[in-house]
Amino acid sequence: MSKFSRKNGRRKPMAEINVVPYIDVTLVLLIIFMVTTPMLQTGVDVDLPEAESKAVGSTDNPPIIISIDKSGQYSIKIDDGDNEPVQAEAITELVIAALAKKPQTQVYISADKTVEYGNVITVMANLKNAGVDKVGFSTKAKSEDQ
Repeated sequence: MSKFSRKNGRRKPMAEINVVPYIDVTLVLLIIFMVTTPMLQTGVDVDLPEAESKAVGSTDNPPIIISIDKSGQYSIKIDDGDNEPVQAEAITELVIAALAKKPQTQVYISADKTVEYGNVITVMANLKNAGVDKVGFSTKAKSEDQ
């Protein structure tokens, strides 16, 4: 008599789940995400002007960054989202909506050093209309060899 035989000749159903295939799939997904995540870190290519200044302390709340590239195109980055191309007129509405959710959010302008002064003033005027009192400017540290 075999150990699997019963009175009616059927085997008892196994009530365990085989988790090995799930572990394999999870490992493959983990590797895929580890490889692709650094590729998603993109931004606007801006050649910032150099200045002697102290670094701003970081907060838990990510700032709103409005970028102007050398061709004069505007883009905005809210929270941890991507840089989204935007028209100058839409900056006010987007900033008002973001500040309504998180009023203590800092706002920075990141403009290429070759951008016309008028483009920066346009952004500043839009931010003033959105109710932003303080605006920071992004710069890169001045090189010691100069």
